[in-house]
Amino acid sequence: MIPVASAVTSRRRTSPKSLLYMLLSFGVAVGLYGWMRARPTPAETVKARFMQDIDVLDSTVSELQRVIAVPTANTAMQAAFRRARLAYKRVEFIAAYYSPETTRALNGPNIPEVDDDLRVNAPEGFQVLEEQLFPAFDPASRAEAVQTAAVLRSNVNRLRKISESNELTDSHIFDAMRLEVFRIITLGITGFDSPVAVYSLSEVASALESLRYPLDVYGLAGQDADLARRLDRAFANAIDHVQRSTDFDRFDRLGFITDHANVLSSLLLDAQQTLTIPVFSESRLLSPSARTLTDSGVFNPDYFVNLDEQRSTPDRVALGRMLFYDPILSGDGNRTCATCHQPDKAFTDGEHKSLAVGATGKRIGRNAPTLLNATFQAVQFADSRVVFLEDQASDVIQNSQEMHGSLPKAVRALNQHTTYKRLFADAYKDGVTEQTLKNAVASYVRSLTSLDSRVDRYLRATNRREVATLLTAEEKQGFNLFMGKGKCATCHFFPLFNGTVPPAYQETESEVLGTPATADGKTVDPDVGKFVMTGRDPHRYAFKTPTVRNVAKTAPYMHNGVYRTLDEVVEFYNKGGGNGLGFGLENQTLPFDKLNLAPSEKQALIAFMEAL
Repeated sequence: MIPVASAVTSRRRTSPKSLLYMLLSFGVAVGLYGWMRARPTPAETVKARFMQDIDVLDSTVSELQRVIAVPTANTAMQAAFRRARLAYKRVEFIAAYYSPETTRALNGPNIPEVDDDLRVNAPEGFQVLEEQLFPAFDPASRAEAVQTAAVLRSNVNRLRKISESNELTDSHIFDAMRLEVFRIITLGITGFDSPVAVYSLSEVASALESLRYPLDVYGLAGQDADLARRLDRAFANAIDHVQRSTDFDRFDRLGFITDHANVLSSLLLDAQQTLTIPVFSESRLLSPSARTLTDSGVFNPDYFVNLDEQRSTPDRVALGRMLFYDPILSGDGNRTCATCHQPDKAFTDGEHKSLAVGATGKRIGRNAPTLLNATFQAVQFADSRVVFLEDQASDVIQNSQEMHGSLPKAVRALNQHTTYKRLFADAYKDGVTEQTLKNAVASYVRSLTSLDSRVDRYLRATNRREVATLLTAEEKQGFNLFMGKGKCATCHFFPLFNGTVPPAYQETESEVLGTPATADGKTVDPDVGKFVMTGRDPHRYAFKTPTVRNVAKTAPYMHNGVYRTLDEVVEFYNKGGGNGLGFGLENQTLPFDKLNLAPSEKQALIAFMEAL
């Protein structure tokens, strides 16, 4: 046994200097570990800023509530509203991306919405409050406005709660940033969500400013200093451009898109690739890798298919083309799809209402729409009664007034036809069936895309000499009118110029215009449109918003062919639609205030549309 004293004295003594060194080393290690653990990722930093911006939005909406609740000057209420809207625009790019339903509640159109269960939901949010506060507040509606503001704040809190659990990713953040630029082009500069107060341009500046912060967080300057400088300059120039533009009607939208917005969306994609952040490869109508909205091939004609196995192939398109021009699908063997959809008339027939099969002089109920770019719509027919082009084909083939055919009979006839039987076997593993027959016709219709007008080429061009030859000064003015003062692009969205809503492109809208029964504009047309399908009052007289591309070839116009010329169409809108004619439609979605277009402006609008 070792004596106690010896045991104590045999232990290694630690010097004060060594002890100090150990303590310092331990402290550094703990501090470094803590620093590394606490250091947030760029996505977490962006989210933290987003949550702070939601707090600012909540504060501004709270102040707006307070101002509305007590007797206050119009200017003070409107100023408070403007501050709240600018705060909303700073959260929009992430909120709209991650929480689209809540964002719609915050800033959706001031019209009732019929949901998938056919429930009619009253509008709420900023656009409802805007119409209560502008152009002047009516004190008699104070209680209603206070309630609207309370619901608005409730939705801000809902956004906060949902956002707390959302995990942002690098790819999603950069995707959201470019989609916000596309939202600015298609909705922001058109006045879509500020239809009465017309705060659109200042709100565009606020939205653009919100996109600058993430680039600093991700350290782009450390990866590519030149690209970072170019992006910073592009943002500064775009923001300055809209801030200096005080007149909404005179704002040069064409110049803004070509000189600023397209530059920004392209550079943001470059930044994402420089930072080696993956770009999504998922299927969308608008390609996730689109540099601009008008690049060639950025819209996917096969997006709105029901099943992957129904996607188009060259064999299916060729087969569908043969069927399109073959009377084998009709009941009497005399009519083809091309009877009412003629290529030289942009796949319309030039009739105000198409002639019915068989009976001499009898007509079907509506005008034949163009099939060009039909594939870029989420629903088909003027009343939106079907979703897929396959169902459109079967509806027409079997309609007693249109083709008066039969799918089972057509399948039997095609199976007895040597060439068709072979071609179907080549294109489909199941050969000739009702499903493959419908898909073949639909595949051909999906191939009928037309997105290469002089307007598109102008927006794509990089050669200044080429640019100068593509559009006239009048056509450029018409573009700016279409996208601004004329309010056309708030329904016919750029660049498809149909009702498929950007930038998500998931739904195609219908509108209540109040189209008259006859050109003299005495009564509304009795066709109630989408109401037949849903039985809901917001859909009474509602019709799908068609494309205005190739409109120079698709006369006559409207669902009933009431107008023979574009001059008549423009004048109808200039007067404020059906309510401008005195029809008193409570559910009209077209703004019924007059546009006050000068004769030269009307002609410029027509010149632009003809350039499409």
